[in-house]
Amino acid sequence: MTVRPIAGETFLSAKEYPVITVVGPRQSGMTTLVKMIFPEHVYISLEQLENRQLAVSDPKTFL
Repeated sequence: MTVRPIAGETFLSAKEYPVITVVGPRQSGMTTLVKMIFPEHVYISLEQLENRQLAVSDPKTFL
């Protein structure tokens, strides 16, 4: 697997900030990048309706 140049910058940003956002067009590798950089973190997709509804209606439970 090739490490993308943005991977290092993303990792450093995460050390400096409590929250980071990775944005881009669909199917551009954002999820793959984040899962590669932070394999110990849990991934939850907000594309799944149940997850999105819970995040909106009850953020404490979601988190």
